[in-house]
Amino acid sequence: MRYEDLADEPCSITRPLVILGDRWTLVILKYCFAGVRRFNAFQSALGISRSRLQDRLDRLIEHGILVKQKAAVGAHEEYRLTPKGHDLYPILMAIRDWGDAHMAPEGAPVEYRHRGCTGEARVHLECDCCGAALTAREVEPLPGPGLTGEVASESGRVAG
Repeated sequence: MRYEDLADEPCSITRPLVILGDRWTLVILKYCFAGVRRFNAFQSALGISRSRLQDRLDRLIEHGILVKQKAAVGAHEEYRLTPKGHDLYPILMAIRDWGDAHMAPEGAPVEYRHRGCTGEARVHLECDCCGAALTAREVEPLPGPGLTGEVASESGRVAG
């Protein structure tokens, strides 16, 4: 199966990977949340080729994650996160949490603090009904309204 064919998979985890599964895309998004908006600033920070950077930015625009607009000051254009793009923040923070826990033996290289009270920002998975904290052991993937055909694992469960 080709990478682009994954967009047709009836899976809410697999489909976004067609857009977000490239390492440069996630790093570009990290810089967007840090306030980088200009093409040259992205290129300087990342050190990737202009064509690869342009390809990733264009893909994010195509999928409504970024918008390209004229800057408020100056003649240049800038890339801004859309509401759809802002919804990706918890994903980046979850990756950060995992990285800090498993790949930062000296401790977190960056602390993300709540401006209001200076508490540390964390991602939590919880039940929307009872509020219980959840791990993979407490979650059961079941067929949803968007599932068509028969897509299940060998155990008969949905491969969520």
